[in-house]
Amino acid sequence: MKALMWKVDRRIVPFVAMLYLCSYLDRVNIGNAKIAGLMEDIDITEKEYGLALSIFFVSYVIFEVPSNLVLKWLGPRLWISIIMVVWGIIMAAVSGVIFYLSVWYTRKEIAFRIALFYGSASLAGAFGGILAWAISHMEGLQNLNGWQWIFIIEAIPTVVFGILTYFVLPDFPESTKFLNEREREIILMRNKRDAGITSDVHFSWSQVRSTFLDWKVYVYASIFLTSCIPVYGLSMFMPSIVKGMGYESVTAQAMSSPPYVLAFIWCLVNSYDADRRGERGFHMMVSGTFSVIGYILIIALSSVSDVGKYIGVVIATIGAFGLVAAMMSWFSNNFSGHTRRGVAIALITTIGNTSGAISGQVYQASDEPLYIKGHSISLALIATCVIITGFMKFMLTRINKKRDNMTPEEYRIASEGTELGENHPGFRFIT
Repeated sequence: MKALMWKVDRRIVPFVAMLYLCSYLDRVNIGNAKIAGLMEDIDITEKEYGLALSIFFVSYVIFEVPSNLVLKWLGPRLWISIIMVVWGIIMAAVSGVIFYLSVWYTRKEIAFRIALFYGSASLAGAFGGILAWAISHMEGLQNLNGWQWIFIIEAIPTVVFGILTYFVLPDFPESTKFLNEREREIILMRNKRDAGITSDVHFSWSQVRSTFLDWKVYVYASIFLTSCIPVYGLSMFMPSIVKGMGYESVTAQAMSSPPYVLAFIWCLVNSYDADRRGERGFHMMVSGTFSVIGYILIIALSSVSDVGKYIGVVIATIGAFGLVAAMMSWFSNNFSGHTRRGVAIALITTIGNTSGAISGQVYQASDEPLYIKGHSISLALIATCVIITGFMKFMLTRINKKRDNMTPEEYRIASEGTELGENHPGFRFIT
C-alpha cells in the first residue's frame, strides 16, 4: 500500500504544487514590480494600483463553480491544462486541484498533500522576491524596464507547465492509465471505505442545489474569507511593507523571501500533524493565534523597532499561511460525494477568493509607510477567523456525538432518502 501511495504521490503532488507555485508567482510579482518602478512608468496612483489588484480577482468569483463542474465532465488532465494556459481564468485551477486531490487521497491523508500544494504559494513568495531582485538588474535590456522583465520571465513557467499538464497529470483514479487495473481498484476501494456508505461519483443537479443551501458551505466560506484577506494582503504588499521599514527597493525584494520560506516549513509541519491526529480546527486556531501575535507585534512596534516589526511580519506570515493550508483540507474532508464536494469546494473558494479583491483595498497610500490601518484590519480578520473556526469545530463535534448516540430507530429515520451525502447519519465529520 505504501508503495502504491508513493507512486501516486510522485506523479501528482510535486506537479500540482509546481502549478500552484507558478500561478501564485504570477500574482505576487505585481508587488515586486510596484517597487521596481511600475507605478512611475505607467503613471498610476496608489488608489488605481489597489483597484487593479481588486479587479484581477473578479474572475475568481465568476469561474470557480462552473470550472469544477467542467472538470468533472472533461477530466482533470484536459481541463486543468486548459485553464493553466488561459491565464485570464488561471486561478479557477485552485479549487479544481483541491477537489482533484480529494478523489485520490483519504480524508486523513489529504492535509499534508494540500499543504505541499498550497505551501508552494509561500515558496512562490520567497522565489518571487529573490527572482525580482535578480531580474530588476535587467533594467534597460531590449529597451524594457526591470518590472516588465519581471512579468515576462516569471510568466514563462506557467505556460510551459500548463502545456505539460495534459501529458503528465493523471485523470480520476477510475480512468487513469498510469496505474494498472489492480492499483486502480485499490485506490477506489480505499476511498469508498473512507467515505463509508455515503460515497457516490455520479453527477446530480439535486446535489448541486442542496450544496448551495448547506449552512456548512457559508461558515467555511467565512473562514476562508477572513483568513485569506490577510494572506493576499501580505502577498501583494510584502515588498512595500518591508520597504516601509526603511530598506531600499532591491533590498526589500530580497528581505521579502525569508518569511515565506519559514511559512512553507510551518505549513508542512502543521498539516502533517493534523493528518496524523485526524484533526483540523485546533491546528487552524493555533496557527491563527500565531498570526494574531505577529500583527500585534507589527502594530505595537511600528514606531519603536524595525527589527521587531520584521519579526512580527515573519510570525504573521507563518501563522496566516499555516492556517489556510489546514483550512483547505478541512472543507474538502467534510462534503461527501463527487458532486457535493466539487460544488462545495468551488462555492467556498468563490466566496473566499473575493478576499483578493478586498485585500487590494486594505493597504492604501494614505496608510504608508507603516500601514497601521491595514495591519489592524488584518489582525481583526484573523482573530475573527479563529473564533469562527472554534464555532465550526464545536458544531461538527456536536453533530458527531449526536449521531454516535442515535437509537436504531432514529438512525433508520435519518437514513431515509437518497443522495444524503455527509448528511447521512453514518458519516462522521473531521473536526
